[in-house]
Amino acid sequence: MSRDLEARLDETFDGDVPDSVDEAALDRLKAVAYVMDESVRVPGTDVRVGLDPLVSAVPVVGDVISGGLSLYIVVESAYLGVSYATLARMLANIAIDVGGGAIPFVGTVFDALWKSNVRNVELLLDELGGTDQPDSVTESTEPEPVMIEVDEPAD
Repeated sequence: MSRDLEARLDETFDGDVPDSVDEAALDRLKAVAYVMDESVRVPGTDVRVGLDPLVSAVPVVGDVISGGLSLYIVVESAYLGVSYATLARMLANIAIDVGGGAIPFVGTVFDALWKSNVRNVELLLDELGGTDQPDSVTESTEPEPVMIEVDEPAD
């Protein structure tokens, strides 16, 4: 499991993690994401699922439990110093996962495909490695100049 976990999650991470980051915490987060989203390969396919769709199969209670387990990644990421913007994106991923998973019958399939925990670990690694790129719509690399025109009142 350990090699498979590293191979699945490290392939998207290009940067070096700063020395100040707790490597054991990163390993725990990767393990949680793997168990929740990708621990079992569906026979005859390349699709991997974890405990998330299985737990979420129990109406309402399963989705709440799954969402609570997913919050561990967000809390640990906050301790590791991730920005508020990234934490908000992580919470949005969990909200989408819980909301989509709450839909009867279709929700279990949605949980199997959405993989919010893996997405959140990738967001964490991107930020810690400095590869987090600004969104073209919401963020920019330079502030835009502000032009203010003042009309003088007529006498």
